[in-house]
Amino acid sequence: MSAAGDGDRPLSVVLAGGGSAGHVNPLLATADALRRRVPDVHICVLGTAEGLEARLVPERGYQLTHIPKVPFPRRPDAAALRFPAALKTAVGAALQAVRSCGADVVVGFGGYVATPAYLAARRAGVPVVIHEQNARAGLANRLGARLTDAVATTFESTELPGARRVGLPLRAEIRDLDREAARPEGLAAFGLDPDRPTLLVFGGSLGAQRLNQAFSAAAGDLLDAGVQVLHLTGEGKDVEVPAHAGGPRYVAMSYTDRMDLAYAVADLAVCRAGAGTVCELSAVGVPAIYVPLPIGNGEQRLNAAGVVEAGGGLLVDDAEVNADWVRRTVVPLVRDADRLAGMARAAAEHGQRDADDQLVDLILRAAGRAGAPE
Repeated sequence: MSAAGDGDRPLSVVLAGGGSAGHVNPLLATADALRRRVPDVHICVLGTAEGLEARLVPERGYQLTHIPKVPFPRRPDAAALRFPAALKTAVGAALQAVRSCGADVVVGFGGYVATPAYLAARRAGVPVVIHEQNARAGLANRLGARLTDAVATTFESTELPGARRVGLPLRAEIRDLDREAARPEGLAAFGLDPDRPTLLVFGGSLGAQRLNQAFSAAAGDLLDAGVQVLHLTGEGKDVEVPAHAGGPRYVAMSYTDRMDLAYAVADLAVCRAGAGTVCELSAVGVPAIYVPLPIGNGEQRLNAAGVVEAGGGLLVDDAEVNADWVRRTVVPLVRDADRLAGMARAAAEHGQRDADDQLVDLILRAAGRAGAPE
């Protein structure tokens, strides 16, 4: 069947974004949803040669066109003087890609290539759809939102004109996760006990030194309380943990590519508050203590604010996190099954699993394809 039932020509979509996992993962989730909904869709991805997209996009089977990386200048220096010419070059490359792909719509997720893509789409007369991952919109999407009325956000609090909250498009293994059904597989995979409460600690792919130090220092207290721990420390970061002999285990790993199984075993998570982390935990109903990154523009605190207000999580300042805090706050909470059950329900009610389909609906409408919902 032709894309959304429109004549002979398949739908052609250009997806633009990259640089970080926060941009690449929802882009790929949307690409997969488009392919699922419109099997003959033609998808082109615009990204940089240096970002994660350079590896992840081709691995997922999508065509990647490199666009020059053009960061917005933050101060009046030599880079600012070079910016206009660099942006012109990037827009030209994006325009060539938009035209060669025969794009019906350009969908941007922010990042270095989004601004050239939005400007190229305007020049080519192609409609634009924007998805903003964070509670506080980045520069590229603040600019792009002026060029379209098709603006989707992850969080209700994001201030962009005409925005509607759809949530964050999630990879299929998270979106479709049945935690109860997957729990036995997860316990076996990580060597954990089905009869003990499980604490999941993680700080993203690079880890969080504050979390690593606090939880490794309090590891003995957690084990003495009968709590088992799955601690993802981050690449290149090791922690010292007590040996175990038949009791609860403290499993420390630098990384797992099965976060679905990590979520399946977790009764409580302690983690940073990146948009992807907050949305994944909320969607699958894992209660969490969020420790926002203490640098940047404060967006991580904003990311977690909605689910915390809904009762599905707690917020704590990075400076408060130490071994004593783990003993006072985390140990009692992870042992309180009734409270965790209520937090899990609140998180799941606040979270959204269908953001990818909602965004595809918006894309189809922008492209003028029949069959999109009214």
